[in-house]
Amino acid sequence: MARYIEDYALVGDLHTAAMVSRDGSVDWLCLPRFDSPACFAALVDDESAGCWRLAPRDGRDSSRRRYRGDSLILESEWDTPSGSVRIIDFMPPRGEAADMVRIVEGLSGTVDMRMTLRLRFDYGRIVPWVRSESGELAAVAGPDAVWLATPVPTRGEDLATLAEFTVHEGQRVPFVLTYQVSHKPRPRRVDPESALSDTVSFWSQWLRGCQYQGEWSDEVHRALMLLKALTYRPTGGILAAATTSLPEQLGGSRNWDYRFCWLRDASFTLQALLGTGYEGEAAAWRDWFLRAVAGDPAQLQIMYTLDGTRRIPEYTVDWLRGYEGSSPVRVGNAASEQFQLDVWGEVLDGLHLERESGIAPTEVAWDLQQAMLEFLEGNWKRPDDGLWEIRGPRRQFVHSKVMAWAGFDRAVTAVEKFGLSGDANRWRRLRDEVHAEVCAKGFDADRGTFTQSYGSRGLDAASLLIPRVGFLPWRDRRVVGTVEAIQRELCSDGFVLRYLDDDSDNVDGLPGAEGAFVPCTFWLVDALHGMGRTDEARRLYERMLDLRNDVGMLSEEYDTTNRRQLGNTPQAFSLVGLVNSARWLSGTSTNTSTPDWS
Repeated sequence: MARYIEDYALVGDLHTAAMVSRDGSVDWLCLPRFDSPACFAALVDDESAGCWRLAPRDGRDSSRRRYRGDSLILESEWDTPSGSVRIIDFMPPRGEAADMVRIVEGLSGTVDMRMTLRLRFDYGRIVPWVRSESGELAAVAGPDAVWLATPVPTRGEDLATLAEFTVHEGQRVPFVLTYQVSHKPRPRRVDPESALSDTVSFWSQWLRGCQYQGEWSDEVHRALMLLKALTYRPTGGILAAATTSLPEQLGGSRNWDYRFCWLRDASFTLQALLGTGYEGEAAAWRDWFLRAVAGDPAQLQIMYTLDGTRRIPEYTVDWLRGYEGSSPVRVGNAASEQFQLDVWGEVLDGLHLERESGIAPTEVAWDLQQAMLEFLEGNWKRPDDGLWEIRGPRRQFVHSKVMAWAGFDRAVTAVEKFGLSGDANRWRRLRDEVHAEVCAKGFDADRGTFTQSYGSRGLDAASLLIPRVGFLPWRDRRVVGTVEAIQRELCSDGFVLRYLDDDSDNVDGLPGAEGAFVPCTFWLVDALHGMGRTDEARRLYERMLDLRNDVGMLSEEYDTTNRRQLGNTPQAFSLVGLVNSARWLSGTSTNTSTPDWS
């Protein structure tokens, strides 16, 4: 039986991440990078697709778990009739190779333990050749090689590696899994205790750079650490999520690969990182962005790989059954080829935010932004695929036009406030033209609300961002009317859906439905706060915090009927919403898009 998405915690080394279940099983791990093929893929099938289980022999779930202090070190504890045991899971900062360390610690009495390592490379498809080598286990399959070092005797059984042992109070038994490409020699062995100390130091030192001092500090700190864990350290790229194909509808086909860097998601992430003092991460992302998009601005993509590669072909992994039968399991993402007009504005807004935060603009960055503005000037009137990556016909999406307005607006500010070169008068005229068109064609005066696209009656949660980017004031009657319409027509149990895809409109061209969208509900928190309905906003924010699992993980969506998280996890977009809403509710935001209280 599949585990709930809430049953998983993440450990990672800023190159990749492992998903660890309450029962002590690592059910998802891609090596050596986030977007590499998984060697443990039980998350989207069952244990036959690969997993690494370490737990008491009776197979029960852990009694409790937590991250150790200010770190990404997971501690899971089991209470059994004969004693108690703790398993410490972590991935030390990447050195020569990728390592995952698991330390079994006896807390009281004695506990009989069982370890099952079932390596399956290429998303569960390839069984490696396993042999004993210099007192440890070595597994090889094509380009991949893994070593398991442990003092515990192991044996092979049913194409898996097993170990059974008893841990006593005060005893510590380590397991170290190390990956290297198979044509290279075995990397230097990692001392598990030294690696633990190094990992504690890394994360505690990183969190000391946090400048957030508002309410919900523990929740914000944990969200920031998970966001950091989604950063690919070699390049500065920021992932949307650590998994692929966790469904938006249980049993459905809305299953996507999120192990890539969306420009839009990263721009929102910059708001959270810059607003909490992490300028280094923001500068690293800007450098990644400049490398990724170098070339013709007309060829700007909505997403790139960790290293900036543009080709992200999508295919299905048909030998995997999918999470709770939700198929297909997809690798790659065809949405990378879509035209989403809003991304130009999102990027220009993100780089504007860097300027506002004191990160000095570079000549190369400004040259690129001017080229993007030139493209935007010639293309803002085109229909596009929209923020939500619809796979139906292109439309004149209101949010896309609003973000085109934001792009021109930030350009005017760059010239007038920061003294950068450019034709501010031309950009001002374009800004005003876009504004007038959106208000004339994207607003339904009879219903008092902005619509999803020109001429449609459907609503779009992205309209909640209209005041956030400064297009209209928070308390403008059109904004208030839009917020109230979304609360009436686009909410399930108070949580916001992205849009309604009924038979009459068929916006996204996909079968089935989906859950409430977590980031959109945080946008509603911000909108209520901006409108002066702060008590209501705070109540909704607290409800959102309750959706997190016991270690602070948030996925993309929430099933209000079954009371379960849905979609890929942990989701950067969701964590960003948690951080930014806390900043604004606490009055600690210095973002230029902060609600205007005047």
